Formats: sequence, structure tokens, C-alpha cells
Amino acid sequence: MPTASSTPRTSAPSNWSEVPRPQPPSGCRQVVGAPGSVLHPGPATATGRLVMADALVLAVEEGVDAIVNIATLTGQCLRTLGEEVAGLYANNDALAAQVSAAAELTDEQVWRLPLIRSYRKELDSDIADIKNIGGANAGSIHAGLFLEEFVDGVPWAHLDIAGTAQSSAAASWLNKGPTAFGARLLIELALGFAPSAQD
Repeated sequence: MPTASSTPRTSAPSNWSEVPRPQPPSGCRQVVGAPGSVLHPGPATATGRLVMADALVLAVEEGVDAIVNIATLTGQCLRTLGEEVAGLYANNDALAAQVSAAAELTDEQVWRLPLIRSYRKELDSDIADIKNIGGANAGSIHAGLFLEEFVDGVPWAHLDIAGTAQSSAAASWLNKGPTAFGARLLIELALGFAPSAQD
């Protein structure tokens, strides 16, 4: 089976098209992502995070103070937290605290979930730099770890709203159906945002 290049990585090459890449076995796909990473896409249900990865890279290139992204990322977050609480992943404690404070003020509940570093190996690929999906368990954490790969240390938070985007019944200020969860939270966060140092 082909393996990833054994050449040690140093600085980024001036022309990524000249970098030798392993060839995937028949039936496998590769996607070249920015900045030059080769991604190994899994099932079609997890391809949205490939688009998010490109968006994160573009945000980093803009020189932003922080990145907060929001998506119906994983069904596993719905199974874990239900319809009333969104999952929060972050690489920066100060930013996570600001997101949590905005959530509290707007009654859009979040719960911080861990980015367990030892799970990162489940995203390793024999034919690319990284897979976009891990094993059968901890799927929401794998998704968070995947996205974190593309923020280059910039303070970042992700809200997994797979459970909160739709409500099966009216509750609190929410009607049954689509909730627009996160809109109030993000407005509150933007109004009170204070840049923080990188962790």
C-alpha cells in the first residue's frame, strides 16, 4: 500500500505542485486543501468540513484576531447534548470563556467539549496528510480536531449546532422547527469581543 512521503517536513515549499504526493489505491479519493495539505475525504456526510477547512485557512490568511465558526457538524453532538445545548470546541480558554458568556446572556446554551489530543491519530491516513473523519466513536471530537488543524494557532472556537438547529417542540423562547440557534450568541460575542493572546 502506498504510504505518505517519508521526507521530513521543514519550511513550506515555494511551489506545492512540485511536492511528490502518494498515489491513492484504486477507489480512494484525495483532495488538495489549502495550504497544500492533501486531505482524504471520508463519507459524503462529512464533506462539509472540507469546505469549512478552506474557510478557516482563508480567515487565518486575513490576519484575524480570532475565529468562531458554527455548523451542524456532527450527529454525535446531537446524541450527546440533545436539542437544547450546542457543543463548543476551542483551542483558547479566553475565547471559550467569551463564547460561553455570550451563550449565557442570550440563553443559547453551550457545553465545552474536550479536544483530546490522543484521538488525533485516528485522523491519520496512509494516502494523505489527514482524513476528515475518524473512527466509530468520539465523532464530534474528531471533527473538532480536524477543523483545528487549519487555524494555525489562531484563537478559535467551533459551535456544533447539530442538535440545536432544529427543535422538535416549543421550549423557552424557541418555536418548534428551525431555531436560528447561534445568531443571538454571535451578535453578543461580536459586540463584546476582546482579543486574547494565543494559548
